[in-house]
Amino acid sequence: MIDVHMHVLFGVDDGPKTIEETMRILEVAHGEGITDIITTSHALHPQYDVAAGEVRSQVRLLNDLVEEAGLGITLHSGQEVRLADDLVEKLKEKTILTMADSQYLLLELPSGTVPAYTTAIINQLLSVGVTPVIAHPERNRGISEKPERLERLVRAGALAQITAGSVSGAFGKNIQKLSMQLIEANLIHCFGSDAHNTTNRAPLFQKGIDYLEKKNLGDYVDLMLDNNESVLKNERLTILEPEGLRKPKKWFIF
Repeated sequence: MIDVHMHVLFGVDDGPKTIEETMRILEVAHGEGITDIITTSHALHPQYDVAAGEVRSQVRLLNDLVEEAGLGITLHSGQEVRLADDLVEKLKEKTILTMADSQYLLLELPSGTVPAYTTAIINQLLSVGVTPVIAHPERNRGISEKPERLERLVRAGALAQITAGSVSGAFGKNIQKLSMQLIEANLIHCFGSDAHNTTNRAPLFQKGIDYLEKKNLGDYVDLMLDNNESVLKNERLTILEPEGLRKPKKWFIF
């Protein structure tokens, strides 16, 4: 299996602080059956902006260590890139990275809102052949207040990635319920752990899959895992037509 979103590089952002912590996360990932990881350290974040060169350097180092340890995992370069108005320019300058050097860019929105210019940035990225994948939309306050905002972004051409821990309930029942609503509305395309450590932000990849299968969503699990592989291979993803969101009396706000 392929994890398209993990903070596994050490000492660069809010992920592991030491190489030993990194190796512990990779051991957990190996135990869950993960064979490939797209490393997604923060870029252009208000607190963290990991340089593309640092990402590539650490990925080379860690791949050597993983091979020596016999873990059977391959790491790939990538970043979780914060929304900004000059992303196309930064891509041309090669100062930000797509996911495993593919046409897909893991795009992080500000946690509290969906800025008005988001659709314009999506259009700009698409115009140069880059497809944005919205990271963990279920944890964005603006989307939690009006989930149809994610539908508009998807209809504009963006994709979306759900977090395993959100599905399994690690972030609370409200986020779990919203995650299921977004999945059932065909607004989610990829599946990632967004792991940062082995304690409060552990991978939980298999736990999320198990929960979806328990809810009779095994076919959707297969779709997301196949799409993860397509991202890694830089192939077209399987996209289902959004079905529209069933609106409860009140959306969950957190």
